[in-house]
Amino acid sequence: MKKFLLFVFLAIIPVFAYDVYTPKDYSYKPDGDKLLFVIDFSNSMSEYINNQTKANQVKELMSTVLPQISPDTKVGLRVYGHTCSFLAYNACRSSELVIPIGYNDPVKIASALYNLRPRGMTPITYSLKQAVKKDFNGTEGIKHIILLTDGGENCDESPCEYAIALMKQRRDIKIDVIAFDVENSDDLAQLKCTADVTGGNFSEADTKAELFRSMEEMILPHRKEVEAVIVK
Repeated sequence: MKKFLLFVFLAIIPVFAYDVYTPKDYSYKPDGDKLLFVIDFSNSMSEYINNQTKANQVKELMSTVLPQISPDTKVGLRVYGHTCSFLAYNACRSSELVIPIGYNDPVKIASALYNLRPRGMTPITYSLKQAVKKDFNGTEGIKHIILLTDGGENCDESPCEYAIALMKQRRDIKIDVIAFDVENSDDLAQLKCTADVTGGNFSEADTKAELFRSMEEMILPHRKEVEAVIVK
């Protein structure tokens, strides 16, 4: 995995040292939320944790959390690493918007995930670029990305550097990051930076329980309103 000199600075310099926009709070509005899941289906997601592949744990996770999201929230799904190629150029562009951003349809999104298999590389930065340039194109208001990955970028780009450049140009995108079973300190630094500079949340999850807890915390702004029922 390529090591970036930037990692050294990330370890000793707080994020606020960068001259970027770091919002303190995002105001989500009914019928205006836009949430895009960007999920890793690279080859390493076929590895097992407690007798279940990471990919299958993510599929189970999404089947659980999607119904909790308000029907007023517009939800989309982009995946990467789900195709394999011997050519590095193609492998590093294995990223696809499988569910365009629209009103939440848990069954449709879960079904799309069910047919996917982990295969390729980890083009995180390319996926984020596609999300910003194409997936959110023409939309207004706050745009929320939840990136779930089990590894760092391996396509000779830096999601941290991209996030910094992005925040210098616009203020309507927040990126939360879940690092699932990621041990490499350089990868973790890059992923944390990606979240920090956009005002997003960063979470490390090493178990299935931690994965579920992390995701449930990140979808909090989009949860359905629960009506209290008084039983007499």
